[in-house]
Amino acid sequence: MEYRNLGKSGLKVSEVALGGWETYGVGVNEQQMVRDIVTAAYDGGVNFFDQADIYAKGRSEELMGNVLRELPRHTLVISSKVYWPMSDDVNDRGLSRKHILHSIDGSLKRLGTDHLDVYFAHRYDPDVPMEEIVMAFDQVIRDGKALYWGTSMWPAARIAQAVEFARANGLHAPITEQPEYSMVRRDRVEKEILPYTETAGVGLVVWSPLAMGLLTGKYDDGKPEGARLTEKENWGKNFLTDENIQKVRDLKAVADELNITRAQLALAWILRQKGVSSVITGATKVQQIEDTVKAAGVRLSSDVIEQIETILTR
Repeated sequence: MEYRNLGKSGLKVSEVALGGWETYGVGVNEQQMVRDIVTAAYDGGVNFFDQADIYAKGRSEELMGNVLRELPRHTLVISSKVYWPMSDDVNDRGLSRKHILHSIDGSLKRLGTDHLDVYFAHRYDPDVPMEEIVMAFDQVIRDGKALYWGTSMWPAARIAQAVEFARANGLHAPITEQPEYSMVRRDRVEKEILPYTETAGVGLVVWSPLAMGLLTGKYDDGKPEGARLTEKENWGKNFLTDENIQKVRDLKAVADELNITRAQLALAWILRQKGVSSVITGATKVQQIEDTVKAAGVRLSSDVIEQIETILTR
């Protein structure tokens, strides 16, 4: 495993992280599966584990937390997020000071820890003044309930606004942004987010780097029953196209030449960006995380990157 600083902070995160979105808390009798996967990730050098209160309405945090609490806390980087409604209550959502300060306690309890390493604002909230948002996250840090905070899927202009307000007022500024980024969804990050965050020292930890499995090659022969994109056509229909499936097929030759899998190639392609600190992967099988952790440390030559670019842009 290789490790990178999270933005310009001193916090080091594994290049490959394990997340709990769409994987844990959605079935039954999952605790042993989660234990096996988290343990395999940890044994493979993963120190960064990403969660959110909304994932299975807290159940994902509980399942992962049951395993993480048995590991040495100082060796872990644990994150969670706040924004989405957790109940029908009018204040149990968004980024109000009330919701942020209430929600952090729930996440800590479910994860079985006394602090998060990073607490994310899961979306930007246009209904709350930026001053309130930044001051609330600053309070979470000053209370010792989180060490850093970050944003997720925020517009670059709003990230800049938060950073500038915090720095101008002696408050803790966000050190990281968590956007969606992959070979098939790249424009927003490369054209809008990275040009600001890399300059400002805000590190990216990206989600869905494998486009929910598309980039592994699992859709080479169609749409297998039970696959996540097959079940989530509305979410994935924009990139589960014949054109993208063919691009993934064509990437196999590049990966084979490097003696790596297409999943490892897709992650290494993201990690080529200096402004990216970590890629957050999901896993429902031990073999999946054992495969993806091997992407850490893979460096692609300029010739290989050019080959990939030719495939992706044609």
